[in-house]
Amino acid sequence: MYSRIALFIDGGYLDNVLKWYGKEKIDYGKLAAVMASDHLLLRTYYYHCLPYQSPNPSSEEKEYFSNAQSFFKRLNRLENFTVREGKLAFRGIDDRGFPVFEQKRVDVMLATDLVMHSTKKLITHAALLTGDSDFLPALQIAQSEGVHMILFFHSIAKIY
Repeated sequence: MYSRIALFIDGGYLDNVLKWYGKEKIDYGKLAAVMASDHLLLRTYYYHCLPYQSPNPSSEEKEYFSNAQSFFKRLNRLENFTVREGKLAFRGIDDRGFPVFEQKRVDVMLATDLVMHSTKKLITHAALLTGDSDFLPALQIAQSEGVHMILFFHSIAKIY
């Protein structure tokens, strides 16, 4: 039997990691190949939200939103890539006067995809690029189904 892997990338987490490295550009095809290692790559899932736009967006907001849409479209065109979009919710202003946003549905989509792929025996291995412990229950289910888990974290950004 050969090994099949699915990759699960938390885009919001990756954005935060990349801030520490000066917003380095990533070759996502190469990243997927390294994460998949010598396993047959079933699919790479990338989870993120489009940026918030106010009811009357400024030209900067429109440009930022348009750039994010273009980026998601480019990722979707990569071989075996799927972008799953959550929603960004405005939660108010912090003590410093900066807007506070929260991603919605991203964690649930990632956890659901991981559990579904595991319970349907679509994969033998799963690789996650995240720093979120909210995925532990989904990881435990995948492991109980015999899926081998590989966790990537901030050091991956040094490679690309």
